[in-house]
Amino acid sequence: ADAIHPGYGFLSENSEFAGMCKECNITFIGPDSESIEKMGNKSRAREIMTEAGVPVVPGSDGAIETVEQGLSLAQKIGYPVLIKASAGGGGRGIRIVRADEEFQKAFETAKAEAKNAFGDDTMYVEKFVENPRHIEFQILADSFGNTVYLGERDCSIQRRNQKVIEEAPSPA
Repeated sequence: ADAIHPGYGFLSENSEFAGMCKECNITFIGPDSESIEKMGNKSRAREIMTEAGVPVVPGSDGAIETVEQGLSLAQKIGYPVLIKASAGGGGRGIRIVRADEEFQKAFETAKAEAKNAFGDDTMYVEKFVENPRHIEFQILADSFGNTVYLGERDCSIQRRNQKVIEEAPSPA
């Protein structure tokens, strides 16, 4: 094979797979392994976006190591907050917290769930946005600098933090 298009989901977001393709001189149709690695860790992705001047919701500047550290940040940015797994996906390792009394249990539960699901219990905290719109922009680019905007889609209809319906073009 000269090239592999991984589709969507697991292989498309797997930096090791993208790296293996490169080692075997097979074109991986997707981001390079370094980009996947950087963006796959959500707390690191927040840091990169902040450094680049991209607005992000208020939250931790990196990983939250302890309940006390997370609670202090939650009090600073105000409730409600989301406790999220840095390596997460598929709606796992996420808890909404609306008060101090809920924080410890939610943090410990999300941390354990993340460790079980992803083998990584690194957590971060960010402000919870009530009733948000989830809009994704599809962009295709090649190694020659050609870029095409393929449109946007609204992924706001979710159940348990997983997309249920994606609508394109977005009505938003």
